[in-house]
Amino acid sequence: MAAAATMAAAARELVLRAGTSDMEEEEGPLAGGAGLQESLQLGELDITSDEFILDEVDVHIQANLEDELVKEALKTGVDLRHYSKQVELELQQIEQKSIRDYIQESENIASLHNQITACDAVLERMEQMLGAFQSDLSSISSEIRTLQEQSGAMNIRLRNRQAVRGKLGELVDGLVVPSALVTAILEAPVTEPRFLEQLQELDAKAAAVREQEARGTAACADVRGVLDRLRVKAVMKIREFILQKIYSFRKPMTNYQIPQTALLKYRFFYQFLLGNERATAKEIRDEYVETLSKIYLSYYRSYLGRLMKVQYEEVAEKDDLMGVEDTAKKGFFSKPSLRSRNTIFTLGTRGSVISPTELEAPILVPHTAQRGEQRYPFEALFRSQHYALLDNSCREYLFICEFFVVSGPAAHDLFHAVMGRTLSMTLKHLESYLADCYDAIAVFLCIHIVLRFRNIAAKRDVPALDRYWEQVLALLWPRFELILEMNVQSVRSTDPQRLGGLDTRPHYITRRYAEFSSALVSINQTIPNERTMQLLGQLQVEVENFVLRVAAEFSSRKEQLVFLINNYDMMLGVLMERAADDSKEVESFQQLLNARTQEFIEELLSPPFGGLVAFVKEAEALIERGQAERLRGEEARVSWGMRVGEKGRAGEV
Repeated sequence: MAAAATMAAAARELVLRAGTSDMEEEEGPLAGGAGLQESLQLGELDITSDEFILDEVDVHIQANLEDELVKEALKTGVDLRHYSKQVELELQQIEQKSIRDYIQESENIASLHNQITACDAVLERMEQMLGAFQSDLSSISSEIRTLQEQSGAMNIRLRNRQAVRGKLGELVDGLVVPSALVTAILEAPVTEPRFLEQLQELDAKAAAVREQEARGTAACADVRGVLDRLRVKAVMKIREFILQKIYSFRKPMTNYQIPQTALLKYRFFYQFLLGNERATAKEIRDEYVETLSKIYLSYYRSYLGRLMKVQYEEVAEKDDLMGVEDTAKKGFFSKPSLRSRNTIFTLGTRGSVISPTELEAPILVPHTAQRGEQRYPFEALFRSQHYALLDNSCREYLFICEFFVVSGPAAHDLFHAVMGRTLSMTLKHLESYLADCYDAIAVFLCIHIVLRFRNIAAKRDVPALDRYWEQVLALLWPRFELILEMNVQSVRSTDPQRLGGLDTRPHYITRRYAEFSSALVSINQTIPNERTMQLLGQLQVEVENFVLRVAAEFSSRKEQLVFLINNYDMMLGVLMERAADDSKEVESFQQLLNARTQEFIEELLSPPFGGLVAFVKEAEALIERGQAERLRGEEARVSWGMRVGEKGRAGEV
């Protein structure tokens, strides 16, 4: 029973603590005991249940007895019933105090209630206002969407109207003929800038009207008459102006390049005629072609005639060949020979005509040369003539392409219509001259002049002269080959017995060959030609054979070798002055010279040291074969050879 009473008191204490947890400031009679202030752990004990099981009660009792608070209460001997009553009394006091507090704060609570009621009213009004705002915003949003749709539609209409306005503006601008255009076309001179500006405007309007007429625009009929009258007036003024410029070319002593350059400033005039009056454009082009073709033909015919008068009077003839004797006589009525036939085969300073500085030097002025009594070789005249032709042809071709608005085959055809007669006359003159030309160096220099001029024309982007250069080369190459073959034949047919007295000095024919071959090789270095090297190879073979035939005329081998060495050395020296050290000609004559020199040395050493020389050759052969031991038994032969040599030097043998 004591345990039950204890549990009941503990339960009451637990209830009391649960009810008065916030009243810790109030101190009771047992406030001094710290253990009594702690909560009692009773678990899930339910003493009111009808299904109370004693076993479980015992367990709970035993568990509560282990609680520290219970242990402290039992240990100190506190009366729990008295403590419970005291707690109840305190609770009543606290309750009375709480009631008094509520009574004291009743006015504040009433005021707070009134304020909460007023706030509710205000919040209700705010809710009504926000609801109204929400409905207003909904209507505004729908209005904004409507305005956006209307704005998009208006924007589309605006763009459509702007597009229509642009098209209509272009159409109106293309059809309207301003007064400034009419005044300029009718009254302004064609040389004034405003006439050119308004002519371009007229051309643009005429093109626009033609385009709109093709589309069926009815408004074109309103301006067609005005534009046609302005076009006719402009065509008349342009035709008169251009024809006057072309006719000015025909005046004597006129530098046609000046009015030609002036025409380029007004090249739009011809473009206007092409687009609006093709018959007049064809008339102007035909008149230009006729006028310029006659001017070029007259100029070049006169220039060629005066140029040939400053050529050297002494030129190579058919008898001036490499194998012809200097002592050959001609008939009674024949012309005197050149003072020195060797000059025909010498290049000298003639090669400078293909140097970069001389190639594009100013052309020769014949009357100036005649006053100074200056004379020139044919290649110098050829260079001057063809440089003038190249320069004028390039200028003419570029003018034709730019002024007459042509290119490709059409430009070639128009160029040959202007320059064709001049080019044909030049080819006939060259063909006539070459028929009686025997100066191979001059012809070869002319070939290289043409090759270089062809490269210059290609750099200037003027292909119109390509066919002419091919025709010139077709005349020069066969003539050069013919002259070279004539020289080869002359050397081949030369009879050494008819050359008169012989000596061991270099022969004049070999000197001619050396000068001639070195001249061609030096010219051919910059632009090599295989055909030229083949012909030179044939000539070299014939010269070598000729030297051997002449050497055979000497009675002793020593004289033959001296003659061969002198000729080979002379030819090698001349070739090395102009040709490259690794050229075929230099290598060939170097080998021949070395072989004949070695043979001559052996020939000189043969009488006194013949046996020794023979022994040395045998010894070299044995050493090469790896049989040097066989030389040990030849000491007596070497001693005998040395004695024979000493006697030979003393004149005893």
